[in-house]
Amino acid sequence: MQTPRSFAFYAHQKTFLNCLACLLLWLSSSCAFADDKDDLIFAVRFDAVDKVTELLQQGMDVNATEASRGETLLMIALRENSKKVFLALLERKDIKLEARARNGDTILMLASYLGNLPAVKALLAHDAEVNQVGWCALHYAAAGGNKDIVALLLEHSAYIDAESPNKTTPLMMAARSNKELIVSLLLNEGADPHLKNELGLTALDFATELEQREIATLLKERMQALKK
Repeated sequence: MQTPRSFAFYAHQKTFLNCLACLLLWLSSSCAFADDKDDLIFAVRFDAVDKVTELLQQGMDVNATEASRGETLLMIALRENSKKVFLALLERKDIKLEARARNGDTILMLASYLGNLPAVKALLAHDAEVNQVGWCALHYAAAGGNKDIVALLLEHSAYIDAESPNKTTPLMMAARSNKELIVSLLLNEGADPHLKNELGLTALDFATELEQREIATLLKERMQALKK
């Protein structure tokens, strides 16, 4: 005959075993999810669009991020030049184009910096935000040096004198990156060469410090013309 104490022991033992079973089930499902996510990222990297589509149909997150930089699947596809996957992801209604990596980049910023004009065109066609608060796509395009991308962003109402958190403008980015064509384009489109960042430096100061004589000459001439 079992005593109340033995009943209590049995009940506690059963509860413990149930909890252990739940824990093992959770761990196995978590490992399976991690494996699926790794498979998804691998498929994105190698432009395996059918595999990506299959995994997304099984419930994987189209806005999943990788661990090291926190970049989205769309960003990974862009970096790896996985064109088919990039376009397939872009057509998903639940894709988040304004998602940010850990460094604050959006997909449009990244495409602009990498000089990927087709990607920039596709993102703009899907209404990616051009004028982010703080660092924005035009800063990145100016540093990257693709004249067509800079012109396209301006056509889509990019603010030409956008200020980063430390008040750096696209013109300053172009000057410090030695992008003479971009400096010329921005000046011709009305960028203000007199603006200063938080350290009190203008685009001309950057060009002078880095001994970029052609750019410095462009900036001096425009600054003098604006004074007349």
